[in-house]
Amino acid sequence: MSLSKREYEDYKSAIDKMVNRYVTRDRSSVVSAITHAVDSGNDKRRVEDKLMDYVERSLAHKLAEKAFMLLDDLGCKGKSSSRKRTHKDDSDRDKESKRARVKEDKEPSPKPKPPVQPPPQPTPNNTVSPGQIQAQQIKDIMAKAQAVIEERKKAMASLQPVPQKPATNGTEFSAVPLATQPPPSALAGVGGGSGPDVGSRIAELQARIQAQLGSVPIIGLPPLPVMNATTPAMPQAAKAAGDQGKPTPLILDAEGRTVDKSGKEVHLTQRIPTLKANIRAKKREEFKQQLQERPLEDTVESTFFDPRVTGRPSVRSKRPFRFHDPGKFIQLAQRERAKSRLEKLQGEISQIAKKTGISSAAKLAQLEQRELKSSVDDAPDVEWWDAVILDGNKYSEEGCPIPVKEDFITSFIEHPLEMRCPSDTGKPVTLQVYLTKKERKKLRRMNRREAWKEKQEKIRLGLEPPPEPKVRMANLMRVLGNEAVLDPTKMEKHVREQMAKRLKAHQDANAARKLTPDQRREKKVRKLKEDTTTGVHVAVYKVTDFSNGSHKFKVETNAKQLYMTGTVVLFKDINVVVVEGGPKQQKKYKRLMMERIRWAEESRSKDADLESKCQLIWEGKTPERSFGEMLFKACPTENFARDHFKKHGVEHYWDIAYGKKILEETDEGI
Repeated sequence: MSLSKREYEDYKSAIDKMVNRYVTRDRSSVVSAITHAVDSGNDKRRVEDKLMDYVERSLAHKLAEKAFMLLDDLGCKGKSSSRKRTHKDDSDRDKESKRARVKEDKEPSPKPKPPVQPPPQPTPNNTVSPGQIQAQQIKDIMAKAQAVIEERKKAMASLQPVPQKPATNGTEFSAVPLATQPPPSALAGVGGGSGPDVGSRIAELQARIQAQLGSVPIIGLPPLPVMNATTPAMPQAAKAAGDQGKPTPLILDAEGRTVDKSGKEVHLTQRIPTLKANIRAKKREEFKQQLQERPLEDTVESTFFDPRVTGRPSVRSKRPFRFHDPGKFIQLAQRERAKSRLEKLQGEISQIAKKTGISSAAKLAQLEQRELKSSVDDAPDVEWWDAVILDGNKYSEEGCPIPVKEDFITSFIEHPLEMRCPSDTGKPVTLQVYLTKKERKKLRRMNRREAWKEKQEKIRLGLEPPPEPKVRMANLMRVLGNEAVLDPTKMEKHVREQMAKRLKAHQDANAARKLTPDQRREKKVRKLKEDTTTGVHVAVYKVTDFSNGSHKFKVETNAKQLYMTGTVVLFKDINVVVVEGGPKQQKKYKRLMMERIRWAEESRSKDADLESKCQLIWEGKTPERSFGEMLFKACPTENFARDHFKKHGVEHYWDIAYGKKILEETDEGI
């Protein structure tokens, strides 16, 4: 398809506006692709494929749709769509011409109509759009309407004008076209008089026309006034001409609405466009009208406007170049060099301090200062044994006499009351006696013999029935004797039943003594758990390397399986493991930490100088537990690790482990 220069410029400007609205980058390329593709006669699918090189698929489809809509608004079509529409219009015109010829054969026209100029036919050089065909048809309809109005004016001029009464209910107009109105020659034969006879004839003529047409309105021609009894008399030929027409009288009320005889509103049929171009044009007009009718304060933007949110502009602003100040990177390099020199110097100082032992002494002094400060803070003003005889709530200063209550000092000696040890349970302690294997067998025989004698006494007294003879297949002939010889099959069956009965009784007894799964689980837990009401046994281990994940898993899982509590603090090469439980639990866990786990062989540390090992640095007994479930805690600094223990009231655990590490470094330096 080739566009004229003016059409091409208009179309390109419209495409440019559309692209600026939807596309943020490569706008000129997108505009060139659309205009060249449309000008070359490509269809919508080809245009969409070309646009996919610049934008996404959904946006390419949308831009292609908008481009062809703009092309339709300009009154142009592509090659493919124009050819299809031309063929379709030709077939429609052929059908309409055939229908017109058939109608002329059946109904001869009473009056020749003015020639109608056919719509312009499309040619290869000049394509006719549907909008041009619609405009030509509208012009033809308007020409016909003007001719009808002129003829009606001539017919009314021949009539004698008579003043009419004003209408009360409404004004009636007739929509009868020229074909159904009587000519002036037919009106001349009725007579020029006026009266009730002429009025009755006109009313009869109107009723007959309305009965023939029903309620079908005719649209497209200008309305004409309906004659009533006060209008001049019409000729008799008007009655005959009215029988052939098909108009429907239109009655308008005071507000201009169309109503019927009963006064109800009548909705006239409207012509709906069928072409897509006309439908889109109609939708655009309706949308513009809605935007004009809608007030500005009802829009969403004005109602829900937040000034704090910055709106994104439709066009991306250009970002200017930002140049670095001269010498900026030189300063950064100098800082890095100074930092590296400082780190190197600190490393040398620390190595010298380790060799001389200055750093170790400083750290030990810091620990001693902490312990001294904590002991001073925890010391009371007056000890409880001195509070009885001292006259005051605190000790006097050095060099001053101590105020003492003289009344409490006598010649008698006060002995303190004996108190039970907190770890004493109060139960008598019994020592278990272990027997040898020979003694256990002898004791079992004696107990069984006593039970057998008791059972024999009950049988003699008749308290219990005598037991059946214990028959087996080996002693069958000796026990049964003659009965086994008379019917051996029956006796064998009896013996086997007795053997099965004894076996079943044995199995039932075992099943009755067998524990259920819940009971077995409770027994296992009862054996693992220990009573820690009298005191909790605590062990503190120091591990230098926890790089192997399996070591962490074993430490945590075994503590949970043994129902022990504690914590693991990870800090460089000082990893402290604290476990709390009973004596048996501590024995099993100690074997795990010191023997079962191979720390040095299974180490995965990248530091070759680091020796992976585990040390037991302290074990003892405390009145209660300090930790809950076994958990790992990674600490970035030494103070952070000590605060973790201090939160649970056992910061001395960390002081012991840290002090041991300092002493080891001192020994290595020496």
